[in-house]
Amino acid sequence: MVNNIKLNALSALYTNKFYKDGIALIGFLLIAVILGFTIAKGTIVAAGFYIVLPFILGFLIWVFKDPKVGLLAVFHFCFLANGLGRYVPGGVPWGLVIDALLVLTVLATIFKVSKEDSKRMNNPIFFIMFVWFLYTLIQVVNPEARSKEAWFYAVRGVSLYLIQMIPLTLILMNKREDMEKVIKIWFIWSLISAFYGFKMNIFGVTGGERKWLDDGGSITHEIHGRLRIFSFYSDAGQFGAAMAHTTLAALLLAVGPFPKKQRYYYWFVTAVCFWGYALSGSRGPLFVIAGGGFMYLLLIGNFRILMVGALIGGILFSLLKFTNIGSSNYQIQRMRTGLDPNDASLQVRIENQKKLAVYLATRPLGGGIGSGGSWGARFSPGSFLSEVALDSWYVKIWVETGIVGLVLHIATLLLVLFVGMIKVFKLRDPELKQKMIALISGYFGIVVASYGNQILGQMPTGTVIYFTMVYMFLCSEWDDEIYRLKQAQSPEIAEPLAQKVRVKIS
Repeated sequence: MVNNIKLNALSALYTNKFYKDGIALIGFLLIAVILGFTIAKGTIVAAGFYIVLPFILGFLIWVFKDPKVGLLAVFHFCFLANGLGRYVPGGVPWGLVIDALLVLTVLATIFKVSKEDSKRMNNPIFFIMFVWFLYTLIQVVNPEARSKEAWFYAVRGVSLYLIQMIPLTLILMNKREDMEKVIKIWFIWSLISAFYGFKMNIFGVTGGERKWLDDGGSITHEIHGRLRIFSFYSDAGQFGAAMAHTTLAALLLAVGPFPKKQRYYYWFVTAVCFWGYALSGSRGPLFVIAGGGFMYLLLIGNFRILMVGALIGGILFSLLKFTNIGSSNYQIQRMRTGLDPNDASLQVRIENQKKLAVYLATRPLGGGIGSGGSWGARFSPGSFLSEVALDSWYVKIWVETGIVGLVLHIATLLLVLFVGMIKVFKLRDPELKQKMIALISGYFGIVVASYGNQILGQMPTGTVIYFTMVYMFLCSEWDDEIYRLKQAQSPEIAEPLAQKVRVKIS
């Protein structure tokens, strides 16, 4: 009897294995036939699609099992999306991959996440940004707008990515370890992009990069025979801003209360990314470091350090502004021109803003999202707004959403900053506090520098800022968890600390 049971089990196992192998064999044969037919017809791109199809299906299953994978995929891909077209021919709209990944992650989250987890959306940061999103949504019926298709493409960077990523982060990546993972990924990609920029500076550009320069990029990226390094980002301005942002955050972490090995790593990131910023030849990102440095001095709450820092900053500013020291160095000279009020580029921007002020005086809701800049040139060529350069993020918001939208947008950014500052002031854990100071200082630096360039809505900087916004609102919860843990382990230490906090608040 026992032998019969064993025989039946083995038979069932063999049959089951044979069945699975048979299905797999049929599947491979079908794929082979389809690939052969497709290649015979000459459509290699379609054949490539069939080859990667199993991986795509596997990824879909993975995301629906764990939606956090989708959000992390968005974060990784945002470093590559804007420049990928230079290296992969075929005119694939890589930016829309971000949209697809976000929609996929949203759907997976709806199906996977419990009602309890979804309550995490009940956070002020979501409602603050939802108001801004609603305003941009209303812009689709702006009577001044000439193209709804332009609105669709342009609104993604203005508010659509924002209103998807904030709730996803609140639900899927709301722990302190998630914040630390975001910083690690951000720094690793920044190092990769910086080293690729060094390669570009030493060995020159690839064929695809050369074509991009010849198609118009050289106008702003090859100045006096010198190449402004752009790595695999959209342009040198975005690369410079991203490098300055990483430099600032890494520097503030390098001076924090962390183990030696960790601080050495942060110093390494600071040095590498600062040189990447310098090679970009971008002037505006200098204000990322200047604005973020000021915010750091304000957040540490030490008057003596604030004064010393202000003095050092004043000396560096004076050296750039009032002397010619280092002018023989191209990178230093480019930084210096950013402080020159008579700079030709700055004068052109001022003249453009004067023209726009006249045009927008009777248009409080603006000309419609997507009406200016590259989207305006593509979807409404010949219009006034499509022919005026929108070099500043705030000028873009002003032109496309009017003075009403500009005031609302700046108010939301400042409100997030104000709440974040209050929360950071109250943090008790020194390591958490230093990391949040680094993130908030970077946030403020980007907000300040966006006056000179369209930084806020660009990848990957915008994505890092979206995560930062959420963590500015969640950090106090993590601090309370740390305090409760310490209280459970050592009540005699935690209670006086709590008393001190209560006295300070009252």
